[in-house]
Amino acid sequence: MPGDSRTCPSCGVDLALLALLAERAYLAGVPDTAPLAETPAAFVPRLGEYLVLRGLLTTGQLESALVHQKELAKLGERRLLGQTLVELEMVDRETIDRAITSQIIELHAALQEANRNLELRVSERTAELRQALGRLQELNTLKTNLISNVSHELRTPLAHVKGYVELLEEQELGKLTPEQGKAVSVISRATLRLEHLIEDLIAFSTASREGLALDLRPAQLAQLAEAVLDRSKDKAALAGVSVQLSVDRGLPYVQADMDKLSWVLYQLVDNGIKFTPTGGRVKLWAEQVDRFVTVAVSDTGMGIPSDKLEEIFEPFHQLDGSPTRRRGGTGLGLALVKQIVSAHGASILVESTENSGSTFRFDLPLAADPA
Repeated sequence: MPGDSRTCPSCGVDLALLALLAERAYLAGVPDTAPLAETPAAFVPRLGEYLVLRGLLTTGQLESALVHQKELAKLGERRLLGQTLVELEMVDRETIDRAITSQIIELHAALQEANRNLELRVSERTAELRQALGRLQELNTLKTNLISNVSHELRTPLAHVKGYVELLEEQELGKLTPEQGKAVSVISRATLRLEHLIEDLIAFSTASREGLALDLRPAQLAQLAEAVLDRSKDKAALAGVSVQLSVDRGLPYVQADMDKLSWVLYQLVDNGIKFTPTGGRVKLWAEQVDRFVTVAVSDTGMGIPSDKLEEIFEPFHQLDGSPTRRRGGTGLGLALVKQIVSAHGASILVESTENSGSTFRFDLPLAADPA
């Protein structure tokens, strides 16, 4: 190869650049232990070893050159091994150039082989991940279908139970003693709670299988919020928790699905009541910020640990997953809340401090035409 060549005609390596990088690495010093054990360079012998293997240098000459190189280094003169060998006239410059060129070609070949092996491993791993993802999607579909089928099957017997409980409460089947009346009231509340759980399961399975279809139209938040608090006041009274509303009736209309937005607000208020101790407070409020309305529900409850904030939106997940947990539920409420809010093009944000309370908030766009 001509002495003034910049690029190797065989492999295309930029010799000047590679030589510069090699010299910088040498001057920076070589660590005792390389960070990667099986790099392509590990398969290419060092220059001195390469010359010995090729019979261009004896072991004794190499050792002598290395000793001389170390002595110069102590005096502050750094020399490449090739330079030292040429200065000691053990090898001529042409031999050194040929050896370095051969090593560059071998290194280039090793790099290509390493890249091929890496691409193969990446391809194999990608195929494994795709297969695992496909299996996970199948299992998720089976789970969703199972939940949907079971939930719908539960509806029929529950409707019968609910009907007879109503007849008993109204004493259509005969007079009840005070004790019997209390027992029927307990059954009625339990039936209502079971109905809500089944509806949550059906809503979640439908959203997971078919997605969420929104009926977007101008919605007045004040009316929705008042209706939500009216539905929640009995539960709040039983829990000894006060509920407050701070939504101005003059607030602009927002673009939203009224039924689903009402469900979201009810779920957030209900969740706040559930996790707020007696004497606490739950507040539903809203305010206009530019072309959006910020909707929020805050409480003075137990709060959420900072490392658990993302977990609360996972389906079927309870922060207290023990069999003896005090608060029931399917763990689907907040998962559905997030899905509905996301379908509106918004993100639900959570701010919480343990033992001080939590605030859930999201933004809704103003309606273009309230009419």
